[in-house]
Amino acid sequence: MSPSPQNRPRVEAIDGCRSCGSTDLHTFLDLGLMPLSDGLKNADEIDQEDERFPLEVAFCAACTLVQIRHTVAPEVLFADDYPYYSSFSDALIAHSKKNVDARIDELRLGPDDLAIELASNDGYLLQHYVARGVNVQGIDPAKGPVEAARQKGIPTHHEFFTEAFAEQLAADGVRASVIHGNNVLAHVADTNGFVRGIKALLAPDGVAVIEVPYLRDLIEHAEFDTIYHEHLCYFSAHALVELFQRSGLHLNRVERLSIHGGSLRLFVGHEDDAERSITELLAEEKALGMTGLDYYRSFTDKVEAVRDGLRAIVASLRGEGKRIAGYGAAAKGAIMLEYAGLGTGDLAWVADRNVHKQGRHMPGNHIPIVSPDRILQDRPDYLLILPWNFKDEIMSQQAEFAAGGGQFIVPVPKPEILAPAPAASPAAAPEPRTTKEAS
Repeated sequence: MSPSPQNRPRVEAIDGCRSCGSTDLHTFLDLGLMPLSDGLKNADEIDQEDERFPLEVAFCAACTLVQIRHTVAPEVLFADDYPYYSSFSDALIAHSKKNVDARIDELRLGPDDLAIELASNDGYLLQHYVARGVNVQGIDPAKGPVEAARQKGIPTHHEFFTEAFAEQLAADGVRASVIHGNNVLAHVADTNGFVRGIKALLAPDGVAVIEVPYLRDLIEHAEFDTIYHEHLCYFSAHALVELFQRSGLHLNRVERLSIHGGSLRLFVGHEDDAERSITELLAEEKALGMTGLDYYRSFTDKVEAVRDGLRAIVASLRGEGKRIAGYGAAAKGAIMLEYAGLGTGDLAWVADRNVHKQGRHMPGNHIPIVSPDRILQDRPDYLLILPWNFKDEIMSQQAEFAAGGGQFIVPVPKPEILAPAPAASPAAAPEPRTTKEAS
């Protein structure tokens, strides 16, 4: 069944906050008109102009949620040729396995339990439950990743997760001991309905384990390329507490993670049983000023500094006759290249392990995407690592490139040329950090 409704506008401006409905929204960053960051082009499409949509970021003074002011229709964003497959990242696989193992041990899950993942992609996480004898159910709207998951033996609904679909499953007796939602809460336009759907499927003593990029890290480290049309919301602990409470759920525990440039792992349940990690993080955010607009006012200056610094490095290297290529046709990379105004005259190509992206072209600038084999064949002088959140994994994978004199550039938190990576395992999973360790 196709999850695409008919006659929905391709883009709509929001009238009020996606969480609380307030109209007291204040724009603090405008990235202009941007192409869809996962809107990769085939060779026969590169002469066509990319469709572009506004990308403005606002702060809600009523509930503190940071959000973009326009919604691109989900069937446009997550089309059948959606190219993101989670299993191409070794570090993400290791991170997910460690998460699953901890949940099975902590919750004492067994063959009578059910683990559900929302936006389960190609089964990268649920496969670890299957390996330990726990029942699973995936839910994802993208056809390609769903088929990949099913080929691994992971039952997966090809659907958008909505409140109505959750109620349909609940009516059939589906109740989950654990519900995972990794980097999906920010993707849904009906934020409150999505949370109500979690409540409907969660067993009375079940736990929803949700990961979201952390707004504090985004602001402090100028991670503006994490802002794109798929990411409608950017969460602080304050905004999350209110969001869950509105639907009768409670944020009871939080862990700070280093993955994706800084994330929060949330533990949510039916009962209010908040641990110290919640009160400590809320206090830190208040002390930093994250509950007020002033905290965000200087973000544009940080973003422009990254853009200008990256342009300067590329221009200087090209002036010296150096050849530069990119690594990682990531969504964040599309935003970085577009905002910095870099194109085919600056990067020869972008290499990516994802075979579903190879042979296509980046959105906007139409830089070709190639296999990583091209790196040692062409021997560029520099690789610009676009998914900088996996830079250690990538640099380890490209040790032969570095040994031959190749060097790496990263754009965030500040554009710089990096020393070669140490000989360490690329698949080491990021450890949870306490709020004090992360400060």
